[in-house]
Amino acid sequence: MAESARTGIGQGPGRLLVMLYGVFTVAAASRSLYQLIAQFDEAPLAYVLSAVSAVVYAFITVSLVRGGEGARKAALVCCGAELVGVLTVGTWTLADPSAFPDQTVWSDYGMGYLFIPILLPVTGLLWLRRRGG
Repeated sequence: MAESARTGIGQGPGRLLVMLYGVFTVAAASRSLYQLIAQFDEAPLAYVLSAVSAVVYAFITVSLVRGGEGARKAALVCCGAELVGVLTVGTWTLADPSAFPDQTVWSDYGMGYLFIPILLPVTGLLWLRRRGG
Protein backbone atom coordinates (compact mmCIF):
# COMPACT_ATOMS: atom_id res chain seq x y z
CA MET A 1 0.00 0.00 0.00
CA ALA A 2 2.79 2.44 0.89
CA GLU A 3 4.48 1.74 -2.45
CA SER A 4 1.32 2.48 -4.45
CA ALA A 5 0.68 5.66 -2.43
CA ARG A 6 4.25 6.81 -3.00
CA THR A 7 4.17 6.23 -6.75
CA GLY A 8 0.51 7.18 -7.34
CA ILE A 9 1.64 9.94 -9.67
CA GLY A 10 -1.82 10.37 -11.16
CA GLN A 11 -3.54 10.54 -7.77
CA GLY A 12 -4.40 13.50 -5.56
CA PRO A 13 -3.10 16.72 -7.13
CA GLY A 14 -1.67 14.57 -9.93
CA ARG A 15 -5.23 14.15 -11.21
CA LEU A 16 -5.16 17.78 -12.33
CA LEU A 17 -2.02 17.03 -14.35
CA VAL A 18 -3.72 13.97 -15.88
CA MET A 19 -6.70 16.12 -16.84
CA LEU A 20 -4.61 18.95 -18.30
CA TYR A 21 -2.32 16.62 -20.23
CA GLY A 22 -5.38 14.73 -21.49
CA VAL A 23 -7.04 17.94 -22.69
CA PHE A 24 -3.84 19.09 -24.36
CA THR A 25 -3.41 15.69 -26.00
CA VAL A 26 -6.86 15.92 -27.58
CA ALA A 27 -6.47 19.60 -28.49
CA ALA A 28 -3.02 19.28 -30.05
CA ALA A 29 -3.81 15.98 -31.79
CA SER A 30 -7.10 17.12 -33.32
CA ARG A 31 -5.69 20.47 -34.41
CA SER A 32 -2.53 19.00 -35.91
CA LEU A 33 -4.37 16.15 -37.62
CA TYR A 34 -6.69 18.60 -39.37
CA GLN A 35 -3.79 20.89 -40.28
CA LEU A 36 -1.63 18.04 -41.58
CA ILE A 37 -4.48 16.81 -43.76
CA ALA A 38 -6.05 20.06 -44.94
CA GLN A 39 -3.32 22.71 -44.72
CA PHE A 40 0.04 20.94 -44.78
CA ASP A 41 1.48 23.14 -47.56
CA GLU A 42 0.82 26.34 -45.60
CA ALA A 43 3.10 25.64 -42.60
CA PRO A 44 4.47 22.07 -42.55
CA LEU A 45 7.02 22.69 -39.78
CA ALA A 46 4.43 24.21 -37.45
CA TYR A 47 1.93 21.40 -38.06
CA VAL A 48 4.49 18.63 -37.59
CA LEU A 49 5.68 20.24 -34.35
CA SER A 50 2.08 20.41 -33.12
CA ALA A 51 1.73 16.69 -33.88
CA VAL A 52 4.95 15.98 -31.97
CA SER A 53 3.61 17.92 -28.99
CA ALA A 54 0.42 15.81 -29.10
CA VAL A 55 2.47 12.60 -28.96
CA VAL A 56 4.51 13.92 -26.02
CA TYR A 57 1.32 14.97 -24.20
CA ALA A 58 -0.25 11.56 -24.83
CA PHE A 59 2.80 9.69 -23.53
CA ILE A 60 2.89 11.78 -20.36
CA THR A 61 -0.86 11.30 -19.84
CA VAL A 62 -0.54 7.53 -20.13
CA SER A 63 2.48 7.50 -17.81
CA LEU A 64 0.64 9.52 -15.17
CA VAL A 65 -2.39 7.24 -15.35
CA ARG A 66 -0.28 4.07 -15.35
CA GLY A 67 1.72 5.07 -12.30
CA GLY A 68 4.60 3.18 -10.80
CA GLU A 69 8.27 4.01 -10.68
CA GLY A 70 9.01 3.14 -14.31
CA ALA A 71 6.16 5.33 -15.55
CA ARG A 72 7.29 8.14 -13.24
CA LYS A 73 10.80 8.03 -14.67
CA ALA A 74 9.49 7.93 -18.25
CA ALA A 75 7.18 10.88 -17.52
CA LEU A 76 10.12 12.79 -16.00
CA VAL A 77 12.14 12.32 -19.18
CA CYS A 78 9.18 13.33 -21.35
CA CYS A 79 8.39 16.41 -19.23
CA GLY A 80 12.04 17.42 -19.56
CA ALA A 81 11.89 16.91 -23.32
CA GLU A 82 8.63 18.84 -23.44
CA LEU A 83 10.19 21.76 -21.56
CA VAL A 84 13.15 21.79 -23.96
CA GLY A 85 10.70 21.71 -26.87
CA VAL A 86 8.62 24.60 -25.54
CA LEU A 87 11.72 26.68 -24.84
CA THR A 88 13.24 25.88 -28.23
CA VAL A 89 10.11 26.44 -30.30
CA GLY A 90 9.10 29.46 -28.21
CA THR A 91 12.46 31.12 -28.75
CA TRP A 92 12.57 30.10 -32.43
CA THR A 93 9.12 31.61 -33.09
CA LEU A 94 10.22 34.90 -31.54
CA ALA A 95 13.65 34.96 -33.22
CA ASP A 96 12.48 33.91 -36.71
CA PRO A 97 8.70 34.34 -37.08
CA SER A 98 8.95 33.72 -40.84
CA ALA A 99 9.85 30.08 -40.10
CA PHE A 100 6.36 29.65 -38.64
CA PRO A 101 3.62 31.02 -40.91
CA ASP A 102 1.12 29.48 -38.48
CA GLN A 103 1.17 28.87 -34.73
CA THR A 104 2.14 25.66 -32.98
CA VAL A 105 1.05 24.68 -29.48
CA TRP A 106 4.49 25.75 -28.28
CA SER A 107 4.74 29.02 -30.28
CA ASP A 108 5.64 32.05 -28.18
CA TYR A 109 6.00 29.73 -25.17
CA GLY A 110 2.34 28.73 -25.44
CA MET A 111 0.91 32.25 -25.45
CA GLY A 112 -2.03 31.11 -27.58
CA TYR A 113 -2.88 28.61 -24.84
CA LEU A 114 -2.54 31.02 -21.88
CA PHE A 115 1.10 29.92 -21.38
CA ILE A 116 -0.09 26.56 -20.08
CA PRO A 117 2.40 24.76 -22.39
CA ILE A 118 5.34 26.35 -20.55
CA LEU A 119 3.81 25.90 -17.10
CA LEU A 120 2.71 22.29 -17.62
CA PRO A 121 6.15 20.64 -17.92
CA VAL A 122 7.53 22.71 -15.03
CA THR A 123 4.60 21.66 -12.85
CA GLY A 124 4.91 18.08 -14.07
CA LEU A 125 8.63 17.94 -13.28
CA LEU A 126 8.07 19.35 -9.79
CA TRP A 127 5.22 16.89 -9.11
CA LEU A 128 7.11 13.88 -10.43
CA ARG A 129 10.26 14.75 -8.46
CA ARG A 130 8.20 15.17 -5.32
CA ARG A 131 6.57 11.78 -5.87
CA GLY A 132 9.94 10.10 -6.41
CA GLY A 133 11.63 7.76 -4.04
